[in-house]
Amino acid sequence: MPVALLALAIGAFGIGTTEFVIMGLLPEVAAEFGVSIPTAGYLASGYAVGVLLGAPVLAVLGTRISRKRMLMLLMGLFVLGNLVSALAPAFGVMLAGRVIASLAHGAFFGIGSIVAAGLVAPHRKAAAISLMFTGLTLANVVGVPLGTLLGQQAGWRLTFVAVAGLGVVGLAGVAALVPRDVPAPAPSPAPDGPVPARGPRPRTGRIRDELAAFRNVQVLLAMGMTVLGFGGVFAAITYIAPMMTEAAGYADTSVTWLLVLFGIGMVAGNLVGGRFADRALLPMLCIALVALAGTLAAFTATAHDKAAAAVTLTLIGAFGFATVPPLQKRVLDQTANAPTLASAMNIGAFNLGNALATWLGGLVLGAGFGPTSPNMAGAGLALGALALAVTSALLERRGPRGAAPAPRSGLRARAAGAAAAGGAAEPEPAHAGTGPSAGAGTGPSADAVRAAPGGPSADSLPSGGRGR
Repeated sequence: MPVALLALAIGAFGIGTTEFVIMGLLPEVAAEFGVSIPTAGYLASGYAVGVLLGAPVLAVLGTRISRKRMLMLLMGLFVLGNLVSALAPAFGVMLAGRVIASLAHGAFFGIGSIVAAGLVAPHRKAAAISLMFTGLTLANVVGVPLGTLLGQQAGWRLTFVAVAGLGVVGLAGVAALVPRDVPAPAPSPAPDGPVPARGPRPRTGRIRDELAAFRNVQVLLAMGMTVLGFGGVFAAITYIAPMMTEAAGYADTSVTWLLVLFGIGMVAGNLVGGRFADRALLPMLCIALVALAGTLAAFTATAHDKAAAAVTLTLIGAFGFATVPPLQKRVLDQTANAPTLASAMNIGAFNLGNALATWLGGLVLGAGFGPTSPNMAGAGLALGALALAVTSALLERRGPRGAAPAPRSGLRARAAGAAAAGGAAEPEPAHAGTGPSAGAGTGPSADAVRAAPGGPSADSLPSGGRGR
């Protein structure tokens, strides 16, 4: 894998750490500013709102400059936000710093996914995306516990200074390692077809194309899967503290390490999901969602036993994050011509799922169904995502209006690319003996393709015939 993915993973690690570390530092922050814990909680919800708002706005702005430069600007914004939080003289200023840092979140992961996919061959896109997201998952295993410990022992301000330092390292890594012009991700190969060529160098200023991507029903279905699928995970995790203390009997101090187990599951699921999504994306997605729904439903019972609860929590992290690389790759595949806005919006969809799950979990808890009831709500959300995945697969098989066309392969794809580049690759009439069977050639002849600007050489043409 390209070393540039390391720079993206470092940035993802810093962003993941700053997003979640505040949850363990709320008492210290509330005490210093003289506010209540619920009021301090706005530092978490304000971050989520910033992600939702910042993703589309900054993604649109990012279509006008190179993706490398945009990633550098986003990391600079992230560093600025964390420094504002670290130096804040009042609660309102810290809240503003949290929002500033959050604005970079959705656009960084959205544009970073495009860059990661463009750095590798088409059949390794999901694996490359998963490597970038490994930084986010490791943040939950290493960054958040260490940041919480540092804040509790040396002061919460030092935690945000350290996170800003991670942002500086990520910014330097992007500047040094990410190529200036990353090719657009090539279309994924057909099941039994050849590997497509890389995409063109990125163009800028195509806002109309970016918005047009949302007319594709497959893009909307993928985002719906993101909201519901990862919403199922958040339904359980948001209320994990009362669930583990009241139902499983863990001490309050044990919750942090239970979340580390959840993070380990996220790391494993992310890597496995990325590996298998490159082979069979929709089947992998459906399997992960079925497993997630079943595990969440089982957690209603296993949450009453300490050992079973710990194992189940790890599995929820694994099955939940196994859906992330496939869903992000799905959006990129369906918006190959203009992926920036849709990719960033899909990251925002994770936060929308968080908000939906938090509301739904609170609803069932408020209705008196018990501390483990959010798990069943999460299972229902995961089943909803599964229904959307099945619908997406059926629509793709039928080839409905609005679905992205299947990638073309062979000489037709090369001829189409030559024509788009200004070539005159006109198809020749089929003649006997010019194709695999007489009169069956409907594509361009080898001579026409070879004559087109950028067309393949004679050595690159497949053997056994000149046309399809």
